Amino acid sequence: MTSYVSVIGPGDAATAEDVDHARRAGNLLARAGHVVITGGLNGVMEAAADGVRAAGGTALALLPGRNRDDASPGHSIVIPTGMGEMRNALVVRAADAILAIGGSWGTMSELSLALRTGVPVVALGGWEMPAPGVEEASSVEDAIRRIGRVLP
Repeated sequence: MTSYVSVIGPGDAATAEDVDHARRAGNLLARAGHVVITGGLNGVMEAAADGVRAAGGTALALLPGRNRDDASPGHSIVIPTGMGEMRNALVVRAADAILAIGGSWGTMSELSLALRTGVPVVALGGWEMPAPGVEEASSVEDAIRRIGRVLP
């Protein structure tokens, strides 16, 4: 059975390191046969989808707005939810596991929803916080190994 992994992280506030990590993570997740879900926009979301596309995988965008054209180009499936930031709940609940790269308020909301609903979370970088249940990864490769261990 195919696993779905949401890659979450900042859009406009993504650092160059976040973008590099997301691109490599998307590529490795796709090579491992996972479907990658993102919020569909720029920054970490776009980079993860680009990595997935380069590996020939499937990247699903769950957009906050109603316009499919708002999705970054690496996504192979685009769903405009029209839900604004509430689409973060879909990004979390559609996933078997979450990979958080970097930090932003939107990322924090998704992390909170994941922890509250029992979706496993692996974090690479981002904000320091006392969050029982979040596995901290030291590298992209470590993050992918940890994701593999928490998937059903």
